[in-house]
Amino acid sequence: MDKKKDCKLDKCGNAPDLRGKRLVVGVKQLRKALLAGRAREVYFAENADPALLDPIRELCSQKRIQITWVSGMTELGRACGIEVSAAAAAVVE
Repeated sequence: MDKKKDCKLDKCGNAPDLRGKRLVVGVKQLRKALLAGRAREVYFAENADPALLDPIRELCSQKRIQITWVSGMTELGRACGIEVSAAAAAVVE
């Protein structure tokens, strides 16, 4: 069974629909996008490990990029259209 097709946005809680946008998913890729100046919108999962997110939060502050919090890692992964959880994601140019 293809879980991507079964995943409906209403299961994603308060997560915005990010499918179809240019995304980076995951802390490492998000950090690279922030340092390169490509990240435009940043999303964090509320239940993600703060030790992972704190350095990224500092970069967002330096770059003056607002962070949107999503209720959970599973919800953020689904909003991004992937089959796994995600601690962080960003829309990039």
